Amino acid sequence: MPRRIVAVCFVVLPFVVHAPVLAQDVPGIEICTVEKTMERRTSCLQSNVDFLQKTITKLNLDHQQKIDAAGRQIDALKVTLAGLQKTIGDLQAAQTKTAEDLKKKQDAPPPKDAAK
Repeated sequence: MPRRIVAVCFVVLPFVVHAPVLAQDVPGIEICTVEKTMERRTSCLQSNVDFLQKTITKLNLDHQQKIDAAGRQIDALKVTLAGLQKTIGDLQAAQTKTAEDLKKKQDAPPPKDAAK
């Protein structure tokens, strides 16, 4: 069994190693000044323009999504802040009431039973 695997590797490996590699056209900015004919130069420039327009559109979309997310986060923080401000107001009102009650208690005449 191992001899068969080795034999298959020796038969298949040369084809894999020498297989032609297909070039892929990766979108990006190309140097168009190297083109000799006007048609190729124009095509190259148009390709660059298309690439830049797609890139700008994609970046605009990404940034708009980030701005929208930040807006939603700001709205949530505003709601939280309003809740905290209400809680602080309630606590201050309770503290004032407690201080007034304590002052009234201190200013009140002592009960008659306490004098005896």
